[in-house]
Amino acid sequence: MTKLSVNINKIATIRNARGGNTPNLVEAAIKIQEFGGQGITIHPRPDERHIRYQDVYDLKPVVTTEFNIEGKPIDSFMELVLHSKPEQVTLVPDAEDAITSNAGWDTIKYQDYLTDVIKTFKNAGIRTSIFLDPNPALVEAAAKTGTDRIELYTEEFATQYGLGNLDAIIPYRETAKLAIANGLAVNAGHDLSLDNIEYFVREIPEIAEVSIGHALISEALYLGLENTIQAYLRKIELANL
Repeated sequence: MTKLSVNINKIATIRNARGGNTPNLVEAAIKIQEFGGQGITIHPRPDERHIRYQDVYDLKPVVTTEFNIEGKPIDSFMELVLHSKPEQVTLVPDAEDAITSNAGWDTIKYQDYLTDVIKTFKNAGIRTSIFLDPNPALVEAAAKTGTDRIELYTEEFATQYGLGNLDAIIPYRETAKLAIANGLAVNAGHDLSLDNIEYFVREIPEIAEVSIGHALISEALYLGLENTIQAYLRKIELANL
């Protein structure tokens, strides 16, 4: 069964808009897990525009499911992950001026670099995942880095699905199948929502984990956080039937 990890960056964004500690990120993580969330994902950036580095240490004791930390492996990020030791680290090639993640790794160009980074994390007992565009040509190089997983960057799928283009799933399906054939597990995330999650998981049932933040938190404004998490879990369950 595909697991649902909830990205809580947007909750941190709301908190930071007013200063103080409301909404409380730690309380939110606890509630999300109580409501059925099977993991907590955060993506700290150097400017701490949403998740602060201190949040990582505050969250670590209360995450009883799976803690997934995403980010570009600059020195400060690597130190943060090695100190906090989450279950999973997802490597994302963020540009400094990017509002949000907007591309996966070129695993051919950066194969040696990623290999060194991944070795460091795996030596610390941390599972690794590489954020990847839906391009089968990049899978073999990804596998050679020693990573445990890839995470499919799903923005293009979400955009095309919203336009009625169901064939947009094809490169994702092909990339996932090749990754599994190369011994990698497959995660997915970015712009997945209640509108498209069931179709995506039904078409690629091998997906181990989806990480969803912006859409889920936005939908929770209308439906409530507990109802929204349960709605995702129901759609994932239906997709896996």
